[in-house]
Amino acid sequence: MVRNSREFFRKRKRQRIPSLSPIPSYRLKLIFAILCAALLGLIGRMAWLQLFEGSYLETRARNFQTKRIEPLGARRSIVDRKGRLVALDEKRFRLYAHPKQFKFSGDSSGVIRKPVEVARRLSVPLSIPTYKIVDILGGQDSGVKLAENLPSAVASEVRRLRINGLDLEPYLQRVYPQGDLFANVVGFLDYDRNPQAGLELSLNKRLSRREKVRKLRYGRDGTPLPNDVEPGVFYEDDLNLELTLDARLQEVAINALRKQTKEWKADKAVAIVMNAENGEIVTLASTPTYNPNRYWDYSPALYKEWSVQELFEPGSTFKPINLALALQEGVIQPEDSVYDPGSVNVGGWSLGNWDKKPNGLIDFAKVLQVSSNVGMVKIMQKLSPSRHWEWLEKLGVNEKPKTDLLGAVSGQLKSRELFINQPIEQAVASYGQGFSITPLKLAQLHALIANGGKVVKPHITKGFNLNKALRSQGNLKNSNRLFSPEVTHQVLRWMESVVENYGENSVKTENYRIGGKTGTADQSKNGIYSSKICSFVAILPIQSPRFVVVVAIDGPKKPYAYGSTVAMPVAKKIIESLIVLEKIPPATKNNVLLSSKS
Repeated sequence: MVRNSREFFRKRKRQRIPSLSPIPSYRLKLIFAILCAALLGLIGRMAWLQLFEGSYLETRARNFQTKRIEPLGARRSIVDRKGRLVALDEKRFRLYAHPKQFKFSGDSSGVIRKPVEVARRLSVPLSIPTYKIVDILGGQDSGVKLAENLPSAVASEVRRLRINGLDLEPYLQRVYPQGDLFANVVGFLDYDRNPQAGLELSLNKRLSRREKVRKLRYGRDGTPLPNDVEPGVFYEDDLNLELTLDARLQEVAINALRKQTKEWKADKAVAIVMNAENGEIVTLASTPTYNPNRYWDYSPALYKEWSVQELFEPGSTFKPINLALALQEGVIQPEDSVYDPGSVNVGGWSLGNWDKKPNGLIDFAKVLQVSSNVGMVKIMQKLSPSRHWEWLEKLGVNEKPKTDLLGAVSGQLKSRELFINQPIEQAVASYGQGFSITPLKLAQLHALIANGGKVVKPHITKGFNLNKALRSQGNLKNSNRLFSPEVTHQVLRWMESVVENYGENSVKTENYRIGGKTGTADQSKNGIYSSKICSFVAILPIQSPRFVVVVAIDGPKKPYAYGSTVAMPVAKKIIESLIVLEKIPPATKNNVLLSSKS
């Protein structure tokens, strides 16, 4: 042991200890050069990124931090005069599946779930059997549409499943909560959200909400960053289009029309209630109609509103208008009378009363009460044919009514030359035949009688919320006066006597003063008078006229179809509801006397 230790120390002494020498200068210079080159390269790279690629890199960074929100093409809602929703957008979802990406929450990266496993979890929220979902997937890898028209609640349930490979695509669907109640005036959007009829089409641009592509920068936790947020990015266009229509009265009208058209086997019918003071249409109901939520189930022929797009001969409902213009021209006086022998010969044509009976010497109130055609012919013969034609033109019989309803058409009036040279033309025009107008035009003309002779613009839109400019349409301040108040007051009293002298079917209502006139006119189709249209016009309350009610029922097939038997019962139901909904006060002795003095 001692010997080994000595041997070890002896060997250590023999080892050479190397001497220290300085590092060559070229090595230091080489290292310094390398460091300088690296520093210069770093500086150059930084300069390149800043000067040449700075904007590109900034754009890339912003794209990672910014979310682009595309507009869904939202439209403004439509509401009735009381704020009830008529049309609105609802957010719906389409569900797409990508089977090659199917994973459940917590699965490792290499796991791909089978379609049947996903189908089991989706069957409950989608209310679709598992086997049907598997069939829809059909072994495809990606882009399979599983369902659409999913409400937000169902979409939330699908999200809570946290299944990778499912994609919910939001879209907007136009919904009409009132069903067919307003279809004839509001219209609808097709599958691609293109307007096809009604206000949806005529006011398409103004119903589209003000939307733009939104870009928001988000922090790491998803919170929008306050900087770089564009002004107005959180602004929401919540304007609604307000209608003058009343859903409650609309429902009363359309139910009454349906019952009457079914009972009389008629082709179609319309009811209009218009505010004579400003032209607001409170009710515009037509039948047959359609459900805009399922427009594809109906004939396109139903998409139009025939009260403004089809013409009819107004018949006896036009007699009060002719009496007004005769009074205005001074060819008759309120206390005058006319002799009705039951028939009259005009230019070789024999014209008679609807009941073929003479009425003898009658006053003008009686002319309306018995609806004397002969009496009206003799009255209007006191007015020159040229002047009569000029009045019909001044009333706009051959013009398109100014209205916001889509597709309004102009009436048809014989040429001036024919009207003057053929005495029969003036004769039949005196009781509302030989020319054609729309039901809406008839309501506008009777509004002249109701409001003291001023022209109003029939309309169904008030505007978009607080848009005062739109709300002023139909104002009487700038309207033309065609008849004097004295003339219209006299015609109103005559029309009131018509209602007072009717029997059980009358629209007469206790404690209320109502004027009216029936009409039963033959209608020409393809040049042949082959059908009839039954109509009724009412004005109320007489002491302070506010509303005009027009009912027209086209093509009744049963016998004894007249304005009094077919159209008047519908008007009665509408008037009874109108009195309640509009809170029209009953007549009193004071306002009866006031009316008699006017």
